[in-house]
Amino acid sequence: MTLRLHFEAEDLARVRVTPVPDPLAEATFSLPLLQSPGLGATAFDGWRERSLRRLTPAVRPLLELAPAGLDEYVPEAFIRVRGSASLDDSLRATWSMPRRIWTADLSVTEEWRPVVPRWVGDLHTGDREAARLVDRGFRAYYDAAIAPYWPQLAAAAHADRTHRARVLADHGVERLLADLHPTLRWESPVLHAPCTLDIDLRLGGRGVLLTPTFFLTTPVLRLDSADPDAPLEIRYPIARETAAHLSVLTPPTGNGRPGELAHLEALMGRTRARVLAAAATGGSTAELARSAGVSPASASEHATVLRTAGLITTRRTGPSVRHALTPLGRALLENGPG
Repeated sequence: MTLRLHFEAEDLARVRVTPVPDPLAEATFSLPLLQSPGLGATAFDGWRERSLRRLTPAVRPLLELAPAGLDEYVPEAFIRVRGSASLDDSLRATWSMPRRIWTADLSVTEEWRPVVPRWVGDLHTGDREAARLVDRGFRAYYDAAIAPYWPQLAAAAHADRTHRARVLADHGVERLLADLHPTLRWESPVLHAPCTLDIDLRLGGRGVLLTPTFFLTTPVLRLDSADPDAPLEIRYPIARETAAHLSVLTPPTGNGRPGELAHLEALMGRTRARVLAAAATGGSTAELARSAGVSPASASEHATVLRTAGLITTRRTGPSVRHALTPLGRALLENGPG
């Protein structure tokens, strides 16, 4: 069975790539993977084991919200936000969504899951206690299963987006669509995707939003249940091979590479250590913020402290500033505090 997406010239002109991964969406997509032993690359096995050891009882509601064994189902409400600099921003934006979006999401949830826990329905109808439990659950889960790997994940997404931009510039939008994923086949002007039904869908000028996502094993195609005119979203895995998964899911060991910052976290705190690690490849304050999973204001504050300590340099390039490690900062990052 195949889903055939029919593009018009206007749709091809409206293909966009999401600029940055969203912390809440990645956490949401990872939940079914966490509960599905053997699914995906072998690198996920180690991530599952480490994450499960670190989970607290606060995470339990999330295991009902996005359980295993439901194919591509995840709660739409928690994958809508894009471009957030931190989990705080993502959750704040999610809880602020209009009620019509929550209502549409509940309808989709009930379609996918004939029997939905009562509290999930309460969550979608504005119950504050249910929202408080889910908010606390996501914060605890992110700290245990996502935050240790966020700098590498953000870097992998940035590299993928850079690659897609180069393909688009050098070869055009049709090559971009043809190279998205091995399970997707482009035969102009139609994109073919595996599906449980045989369907022809005409985009009708709404365009497509391409969203690179790490915690997916196959592409997910989604129409916005609350906005029929919104672009169709294609989420595709940014990692296809074991080595690519391992480059993100390397466990913390204290060797100083991004995601292996135990020694620096003990010395200067988790966030500041990640900002220092993000500066290893150079970048603007916004780029440091994305890599470290914090707001630009927070990244700027930490960069000021690191610069005062002689660990990074900052120079202005036009309207923006660029940060880079000093020899002392690189030595501390790579070799530890001694």
